[in-house]
Amino acid sequence: MAQRNFFVGGNWKMNGNKESLEELISTLNTASLHDQTEVVCGAPSIYLDFARRMLDLRIGVAAQNCYNVAKGAFTGEISPAMIKDCGAEWVILGHSERRHVFGESDELIGQKVAHALESDLSVIACIGEKLEEREAGTTEEVVYAQTQVISENVSDWAKVVLAYEPVWAIGTGKTASPEQAQEVHEKLRAWLRSNVSDDVADSVRIIYGGSVTAGNCRELASQNDVDGFLVGGASLKPEFIEIINARA
Repeated sequence: MAQRNFFVGGNWKMNGNKESLEELISTLNTASLHDQTEVVCGAPSIYLDFARRMLDLRIGVAAQNCYNVAKGAFTGEISPAMIKDCGAEWVILGHSERRHVFGESDELIGQKVAHALESDLSVIACIGEKLEEREAGTTEEVVYAQTQVISENVSDWAKVVLAYEPVWAIGTGKTASPEQAQEVHEKLRAWLRSNVSDDVADSVRIIYGGSVTAGNCRELASQNDVDGFLVGGASLKPEFIEIINARA
């Protein structure tokens, strides 16, 4: 079975300024980080260049979104080509805030995934159900449908990390229990096995996001099908280092 390298992404969202980010970056640069863990920081687009210049090269940099074409009359958007030009190698796509605050459709997210991969960017593709969907018992249906659209647009699974983020757990202080997270991750892996291939199911990292903290990261990391985290608020604090080292 494929060895899946643990992956921890920090999503800074719309937070930080040069002063606070410089402080965070210097904490990360001097920290002892588990060498079997891949670490990527998602910076606001205006700070991508700054983050890439300041961060140690063992830490990757991601944009938090991009558009589905290389250039053109799309005021306010950024393209994978621009992200790469700033030296970043990742992009987060389909985050629940893009889906539910900004109304991005599955179809648009699929197009973005396709274009980012064609442009040789790696993708953290996000999926997850809302509270009413979990309570209605439709979690599987929702995340399978989201994963389906993503998978139809993936040209190279080696460049994709799948992030399961139950929307009800993001920034709410509610975390899926390790058992709840494992259950969905296991089902997603089974979906990939049936709908994509055994190879992809065994090798793709499925990471968990939703109020991950230093206090709950080790127990979550011990689950068989949890291959890492996408961390929001805690990625701006020194405890991010403990989360990175959850498997150490």
